[in-house]
Amino acid sequence: MELQALPSRIGQVRRIVSAQLRYWHLDSLIEPAALGVTELLTNVHRHAEPDKMCTVEIELLLDRLTVSVHDHDPRPPTIREADASETSGRGLALIEAVSESWGVRPRGDAGKAVWFTLPTPLPAVTLSQHPVHGATPDGPFSHAGADPGAVPSTHVPAAVRSAAVG
Repeated sequence: MELQALPSRIGQVRRIVSAQLRYWHLDSLIEPAALGVTELLTNVHRHAEPDKMCTVEIELLLDRLTVSVHDHDPRPPTIREADASETSGRGLALIEAVSESWGVRPRGDAGKAVWFTLPTPLPAVTLSQHPVHGATPDGPFSHAGADPGAVPSTHVPAAVRSAAVG
């Protein structure tokens, strides 16, 4: 979504991100994702030049949620040490604390994208729950004629793939 990073819009974006995560059944990621997107949008509001326009993207892959905020300011953000008495300046440190990873992608004169990732909880899938056609108890490639040097592949049922991506 594209928006101007104003304080009144930050709460709206938090609610949109939270609703999307509920839709994807990722309720356990709502708090860290909402905190992270709030901090990134606050940084755009406070520091980005020449304008406060930005784009927020959330991407769900099978095992990872990535949240990114693109703005038009090419200057990279910095993590700084904040005193206990300070009421600001801890945004990127908070993102670092709650995320699996984070970083900055420079976009030249077009600005930058600051992103963070959160691991997604995957449902436990066993062969007995979702049998693979032709599979045996020893695995799908244990039948006669299988290449003994072949490396077995991991099969993720289509129902699990579609549930993971919404």
